[in-house]
Amino acid sequence: MVHHLSGVLTADGVAELTELAGDPADFVDGSSTAGHAAALVKSNRQLPPGPRTDLIRRKAETALNAHAGFRNAALPQRIIRTLVSRYEAGDAYGLHVDDAIMGKSRSDLSFTLFLSGPDEYEGGELVLHEPRGSSEIKLSAGDAVLYPTGALHEVRPVTAGARVAIVGWVRSLVRRADQREILFDLAVSARELFESQGKGAVYDRIAKTRANLLRMWAED
Repeated sequence: MVHHLSGVLTADGVAELTELAGDPADFVDGSSTAGHAAALVKSNRQLPPGPRTDLIRRKAETALNAHAGFRNAALPQRIIRTLVSRYEAGDAYGLHVDDAIMGKSRSDLSFTLFLSGPDEYEGGELVLHEPRGSSEIKLSAGDAVLYPTGALHEVRPVTAGARVAIVGWVRSLVRRADQREILFDLAVSARELFESQGKGAVYDRIAKTRANLLRMWAED
């Protein structure tokens, strides 16, 4: 299941992280963080490790963890890796699948948090290839997309401007995507019911069911 998360960062938050990302000259070749096959089709630049990158990572992860949509969809045990990427004219990332294991942790979900708006670059769509068809994603600055790490995907060539984004990977408390979807639907339904009718018997039963399913399916 693919989730569009609106307003993960405010306009001020986008401006702050964009400023922290610094000059384009600070970015280095991004192929070093790709697997041996993915590196063959990866052409972009990334901010190298260091205090500034760590600060961006902490601020982005704090914003994501504060977003109800992210919490309900990802059920994050932890965010296991975060990178700051930059694509300029001619850069692209061909068809690939992300690593299943990162730092000895299983990767369940991937995210892209956009710092550049769609009017700041041409091309550069994130394309997810799934059995039901392909989808092109190009979101507003401050929005994020969350999708299964096992999906084949690519970033189309940027033809003008620059596409700057924060990308990362999540280990979920719940391994199976179908179980995460059930828990997400129950969380959304419970919230909508609470907002329309308040706390009542039906809300309590939904909340109890979700809590018990999470207790049944969650991994330490």
